[in-house]
Amino acid sequence: MGFMTIMEPMNFLAVFMGVLGGMIIGSLPGLTAPMGCALLIPFTYTMQPVPAITMLVSLYCGATFGGSIAAILVHAPGTPAAAATTFDGYPLAQKGQAGKALGMACISSALGGLFSVVVLILLAPVLANIAIKFGPPEYFALAVFGLSMISSLGSQSVVKNLLGGTIGVFIACIGMDSISGFSRYDFGLTHLMDGVSFIPVMIGLFAAAEVFRQSEQGVRKIVIDRKISGLLPTWKEIKSVKTTLVRSSLIGTFIGILPAEGGTVASFIGYNEAKRFSKEPEKFGTGVLEGVAAPECANNSATGGAMIPTMALGIPGSGTTAVILGALLVHGMRPGPLLFIQNTDVVYAVFIGMFFANLMFLGLGLGGAKVFSQILRVPNYVLSPIILVLCVVGTYALHNNMADVWIMLICRLVGYKMKEYGFAAAPIVLGLVLGELIEISLRRSLIVFDNNAFIFFTRPWALTFIILTVLGLCSPAIRTWVENRGQKNNKQSAAE
Repeated sequence: MGFMTIMEPMNFLAVFMGVLGGMIIGSLPGLTAPMGCALLIPFTYTMQPVPAITMLVSLYCGATFGGSIAAILVHAPGTPAAAATTFDGYPLAQKGQAGKALGMACISSALGGLFSVVVLILLAPVLANIAIKFGPPEYFALAVFGLSMISSLGSQSVVKNLLGGTIGVFIACIGMDSISGFSRYDFGLTHLMDGVSFIPVMIGLFAAAEVFRQSEQGVRKIVIDRKISGLLPTWKEIKSVKTTLVRSSLIGTFIGILPAEGGTVASFIGYNEAKRFSKEPEKFGTGVLEGVAAPECANNSATGGAMIPTMALGIPGSGTTAVILGALLVHGMRPGPLLFIQNTDVVYAVFIGMFFANLMFLGLGLGGAKVFSQILRVPNYVLSPIILVLCVVGTYALHNNMADVWIMLICRLVGYKMKEYGFAAAPIVLGLVLGELIEISLRRSLIVFDNNAFIFFTRPWALTFIILTVLGLCSPAIRTWVENRGQKNNKQSAAE
């Protein structure tokens, strides 16, 4: 029933327009999927529910992938969820393998999205019941698990990574305390009372700082393979990351189900787990396809995951699904268990629409990889001003406030100097993303459970994440010990 509905010309056109618009919005730094969906809602008032909601979810899928385009080509993540893609995507572009990086990002995003849609169709009510059992202790443990990955992100120095993460958490504390109502570290500036927005910091540290660095080097000379066969990943290269794709799909779908920072957190966790399980973790950050596949698969599988609590419980799993939830209400549908009974045709048409949306951006992405990669032919003295203008416009469009632009410019200088002294931007970004969630979840847990710190060890899901955190922190030491022991045994065998 859903398949036949979505194949109607108007509905299919809605999928195409949503994907195309999402890819454009996602590829422009500062223009996010929630912003795009919010701007699109007024245009859906006169539309039927199926094309209206389908266009919004298609834009969501397209924008999530679109963020990787700028992340790979110009080191400017178009969306927060694409921040982790810059770690290996941009180095690949500098090596002249932009097409391969874009192709791998597109394929990984599509496979992750398709996996999450299948899970959404089959298990939405069941998984929603698991998600609703998550309270403050579980969210605190999940956020700590995410924060534990700081030690392996970016710089080779664990101390520098931890310092960067601490700075990110501190920035997250700026503004009004959501529990007590007191304002903190705002220096009397009213625009800091709401806190420091994530997007200006991300754009400043990644995109604007990179423009600064590239401007010092003059005109870039990047050689690009002109052969079409060299512009996409080979079947052998795709098969080599199949385990990573499965792992990241599971991680992204699970993280997406939880009402937190879905795609962004999922991409960092997916990247870190790929690095942790890799036989050559030292190559991550230098330009490997697995480093592109892991975060892209994770962040796009989070899209379907985020739709599960939105549709089944009426609890948005991400900022974008919060906007989509509003659109459902506008069109006379109340999200929750009864939605699957009262509006079955609409629900499953939307699910099938998401499935087609992932296939559609797969075709558009692979077909456009050669075209997109040509941006690297543009001289630096032309490209840098364009990127900087997009950074300023995208940052200003967030709240129509020049304060965000000043924050972005300050972060540009900070990011530029950090690189000189061997600090990475990723730990700051992850600390900023998770800082507020950690603080609020910890304080709510202690308030609700009478300051009983053992609550984190008596609830199954919270304990699971704490155990995973400990294992993640200890895994490098364990791996080193195993390798040293193996080398010692080999030497003894050779001596005998």
